Amino acid sequence: MNLKLSQPLGQLSSFAQAIWSLSLPENISFEKNLYPDARSGILFNLAGEINIDQHTFPEGVIMLPVKRKAEKIALSSGGQLVGIRFQHAVSYGLLGKNLDKPTLHSHDNDQQFHLYALYSELKKRNDYSYQFSAISAWAEAHQHKADKVPESLTKTINFIKELDSPGLLSENRTLSQRQMERVFKLWLGMTPKYYQRILRVKNAILFLKLNQDVHLAEVAQICGFSDQAHMTREFRQLASITPAKVNR
Repeated sequence: MNLKLSQPLGQLSSFAQAIWSLSLPENISFEKNLYPDARSGILFNLAGEINIDQHTFPEGVIMLPVKRKAEKIALSSGGQLVGIRFQHAVSYGLLGKNLDKPTLHSHDNDQQFHLYALYSELKKRNDYSYQFSAISAWAEAHQHKADKVPESLTKTINFIKELDSPGLLSENRTLSQRQMERVFKLWLGMTPKYYQRILRVKNAILFLKLNQDVHLAEVAQICGFSDQAHMTREFRQLASITPAKVNR
């Protein structure tokens, strides 16, 4: 398996979180649980079929919704994927809507984004440097769409990331609670509280992977859960796994 990932720098960093590729040899298949991160993206399936949460997609361009819960992705041997992961709310700026499920992009609706022209470029060479440059050029041509993301949303997301306790959200004086909820629902399809839940689980998973011998009750306290049972419930609901089974 050949997995490569790069984080765009400079102006592109406000548009894309990462550009990545995955190539499988003929004798290896791939299956993985992908945890929620409240981001969306575009998947270029260059070879073989891909299964996302028991929905099979052919080769082509797949639009990914904002990830609210874990999803299982499976790729057969010989498969090849290239993807771009957007920063928060960028896909709404691009599409003017939030998708509710992975969707195969239509050739007939591609006049605005020319994603199948990019797809053809990506299929020309199985070379990550070339593919990264091609996607970066496409992103540079569309990064002005990221400017549509409200500054209030970005500020609220950053504020939530800095909180020691989810109960402190009301202390943010930039927007009222009702305004924050309205902006979040429009641009991310979730409430600020739900985003906090995703962030807590994501941080706990990272902490567990980096600290193999720590007790789960201690992890729950460090990561802002009320107790270990609360952490386990949140993991099951959002990540489809228990904390004890995180691959550390």
